[in-house]
Parts: sequence; structure tokens; C-alpha cells
Amino acid sequence: MKILVTGAAGFIGYHLCEQLLKLGHDVVGLDNINDYYDVNLKYARLKELGISESEIQYNKGINSNSHGDKLKFIKINLEDQENLPIFFEENSFDVVCNLAAQAGVRYSIEKPMKYVESNIMGFANLLECVRNTKVKKLVYASSSSVYGLNEKTPFATNDNVDNPISMYAATKKSNELMAHTYSHLFGIKTIGLRFFTVYGPWGRPDMAMFLFTDAILNNKPIKVFNEGNLSRDFTYIDDIVEGVINTIEKKNPNKSLYNLYNIGHGSPVKLNDYIKEIEVATGKVAERIMMPMQPGDVEQTWADTSALFKDYNYKPTTKIDKGIEEFVRWYKDYHMNL
Repeated sequence: MKILVTGAAGFIGYHLCEQLLKLGHDVVGLDNINDYYDVNLKYARLKELGISESEIQYNKGINSNSHGDKLKFIKINLEDQENLPIFFEENSFDVVCNLAAQAGVRYSIEKPMKYVESNIMGFANLLECVRNTKVKKLVYASSSSVYGLNEKTPFATNDNVDNPISMYAATKKSNELMAHTYSHLFGIKTIGLRFFTVYGPWGRPDMAMFLFTDAILNNKPIKVFNEGNLSRDFTYIDDIVEGVINTIEKKNPNKSLYNLYNIGHGSPVKLNDYIKEIEVATGKVAERIMMPMQPGDVEQTWADTSALFKDYNYKPTTKIDKGIEEFVRWYKDYHMNL
């Protein structure tokens, strides 16, 4: 198939492009390479895909140096209402996988308009492009943050999600509602994936895994929020990518045009246990600074992934110790080569 992956310079997007290429698909990667975090990491991911930083220009498609015309890349904003529709008209995509978004829970409290522009206006523009070019299927990233202060565990997709506690979560809930509207009005197959804490090699530097590993290896203290009384459904990147690809490639036995799934490991890990595993992988003991709960944060996330298993045979297998070991190995290699 010919597949558009938005957010291709991002953590999940990069890994997804790699795997889709291995499976023989034609891939077009799209990203605006914003500076929410270090753009050098984004360019380094693109370099792994054969995309040279020096060749990237806004709204100009380029071929990969290592994959040829099997992988093309374009730098463009999703909210660009002039150029994005032209780009879609020039390509005939079988599937669009939208992973592009302004990320980060806490940053959304400081800069809410960035989330409106990218996650709402950008997603609306994308939906219009999908509709007007008759794309068969749209897979898009939602987030476990939509569950807000939900106390029922594990989180299920039929739980009430009308109480988001961050602007990021509110925009992701909005995406689900917008996708529902386009499925209903225009017959577009939409699959929303509520990602639970994703970690692994090439991960984002604003995420706990990166922050903790960086601090521990450099003999700096780590901030442990809510006194460490947090747990997260940490999910390794390879498991996530396999799940996303299943939704892209496989026919859904579920006849509904609009579908929502949790995509996580299905077993929460306590933050203190998570830190202990990083200590084991690094061979160093962390100096902890105990902190109160952060605004917009929740005490626990836990995914009920039974629907994704039933419809797409999703079975995450990577245990936390193995996943952390792989991340720490990558982290050391990446920083040695900077």
C-alpha cells in the first residue's frame, strides 16, 4: 500500500516508517519538525531513514537516500490549508496514519493555543484532505490522557471521558469526536488509538525514561513526583508499532466505520519499580528528590486492551526490564556518537 505517516520525525512515527518499509509498503513521511524538543534528535531519526537535513525545505518532497522512492519525506504543517490539500491531490494514499500532534501534557497548560492550532485545526484540515481525496482508512493517535481522573481500572474505551484535566487531553478527545463526525457523514473508516506511556530507543527527551536515564548516568538527582506513588502502563515501542501496523494492514471484523482502541501493555508498573529497573540497566543508584503531584497529571494509567486483541490480535510481549535495557543501550550509543 501507499501509506502517509504524519509525525514521521517523531518517536513513534520514525519506528513506524522503518517497519512499514521492511514490510514492503510505499511510505510518505510528513513532519513540520517543530522545536518542542531538540530538533537534532528529530533530524537524527530522519537520517536513519535516509533523509538528509540539508535537503529538507518546506513543502518540497524529497526521496530517501537509502530507500529511494519507496520513502518520500515532506516538511509541512498539518494546519496549512493551502499546501496540504495540494499535497494530498498529488498523492493517492491508501491509508493515512496521523501521529503528528503538539505533544506534552504540562506544556499544554503553558501554551494552549499551540495545541489548538496543531491538534484541532491541523486535524480538521487533515480530515478534509482525507475526505476530498477519498482515502479508504484513517488511523490516528489519541491518548490515555483522555481518561482524566478516571478511577475505574483498567481504563476501557466505553468509560466516560468527559473530564479531561489538560488542554492536551481536551484536544485528543476533540480528535475522537471529529473523527466520529467524518465517519458518520462521509463513510470514512477511522481508527483511534489511545496510546499509553510509550518508551524505547529514539524516545522523546521530555519523557520520564529519557529524563531519568540522563540524570542517573550524569550523576544528577531525579525528580520523583507524588512521592513516587504513581503507576503507568509503560508500553515498549516495538509492541506499539506492531499494534499500529495491524490496524493499518488488517481488515477489521468490526463492521463499524468508527473505532476506538486502547493500545498499551495492559499491566501498570509503579514508578519506583520503574526507576529501580533503570538503576539495574545503568549500574548506578539514583538520587531521588521527592516532589508533589504535578498539575494535569494522574496517579495511575492502566489499559484494557481486550478489544484490540479481539479485533487485531494485539499481544504486547516486551517486559519492562528488557525494554529499559534496550533504551539504555541506545541512549549510551546515541550520546557517544553526538
